[in-house]
Amino acid sequence: MGNVIAAAAVSLDGFVADTGDAVGPLFDWYNNGPVEVYGTDQGRPFKVSRASADYMNATWPKIGACVIGRHLFDLTNGWHGVPAVGEHVFVVTHTPPTGWPFPDAPFTFVSGIEEAITQARAFAGDRDVSVTGGNLTGQALTAGLVDEIAYNVVPVVFGTGVRFFGDYAGGQVLLDDPTVVQGDRVTHLHYRVKAG
Repeated sequence: MGNVIAAAAVSLDGFVADTGDAVGPLFDWYNNGPVEVYGTDQGRPFKVSRASADYMNATWPKIGACVIGRHLFDLTNGWHGVPAVGEHVFVVTHTPPTGWPFPDAPFTFVSGIEEAITQARAFAGDRDVSVTGGNLTGQALTAGLVDEIAYNVVPVVFGTGVRFFGDYAGGQVLLDDPTVVQGDRVTHLHYRVKAG
């Protein structure tokens, strides 16, 4: 069985968006380099530095499914029915959308984080499951469901906004030393959550 990886681009002070849900410069590194990298959507290339491309090409193909919240789903319109990475998206929501124009898209709407991760792991098999940063990360961490953290730090301070770990208040979680990859305008820190 693969790993559950909490992942996002974050500001130096730990925010994945500002108070208006804008990402500002957090995604600039996705288009500031010479190397094209693709997620699931072959019509949407990312152009990153060689170091970031090597990191992405080593991690993204291992992702079988993603878990996101309803808020991100609404902000992106579910990426128009095409998962950003992986083959299937599990959306945590108590209110599935009605009239979404992509009814055959590989999206499943689930009422809780534990059930979403259970279904995502079953779908992914021996591949990894990505959990998007924000309240879901905090909920998954509290439930002991996170194996790794992919913390892509962008050199900016937001001051306020949406936290990578949401409103997490579950106590200390120790991590192993990170794998560190220095890209252009981003530092990829990949941590393993310590067992026990």
